[in-house]
Amino acid sequence: REHQKTQRHIRAARFRYQASLEELDYSAGRSLDKNQVMRLADCRFIDRKENLLVTGPTGVGKSYLASAIGYQACHLGYKVRYFNMAKLFSWMTMSKADNSYLRELTRLEKTDLLIIDDFGLQPIDGSNRMMLMEVIEDRHGKHSTLIASQLPQEKWYELFDDSTIADAILDRLTHNAHKIVLKGESMRKLKSGIRNNQ
Repeated sequence: REHQKTQRHIRAARFRYQASLEELDYSAGRSLDKNQVMRLADCRFIDRKENLLVTGPTGVGKSYLASAIGYQACHLGYKVRYFNMAKLFSWMTMSKADNSYLRELTRLEKTDLLIIDDFGLQPIDGSNRMMLMEVIEDRHGKHSTLIASQLPQEKWYELFDDSTIADAILDRLTHNAHKIVLKGESMRKLKSGIRNNQ
């Protein structure tokens, strides 16, 4: 029964990758602290309603790490949802069109861990800015949000065309947040190079 429950949580989360903490690469140069990851692995940060911010250049494994933590949370019985940012905005815009927006907003609010990947690949303006504000505001102090972004945190303000909204959203995201800054070469390029040399 527990296995079936876990599988339901995983299907509902809709992860981009099938990922596990056991397969993370802690090689030198990635700046991934195994002790920090192990502290996050018990998911107590979700119980404490704390956020997690994962940043680093393209290809260093941010999405995989975010998914691995999400899978771990599912195994421990938490409800998780995974979105890349563009799909989150598209999904919420469609829900406005079919009048299910408030219901979907409530579902997001009640999710134990909301993962927003590819944060900041495009500017956050207009209705998207207000939708994100509603999501973050509803979750603040109640549930955890994991942000994965290739933009360093100090550049996040530049994504918004309204500094007041930017302050409100980013203050709620960064307050009491754990931070992982990945470094190094693109894992995709490295793996491609290994295959080419074989």
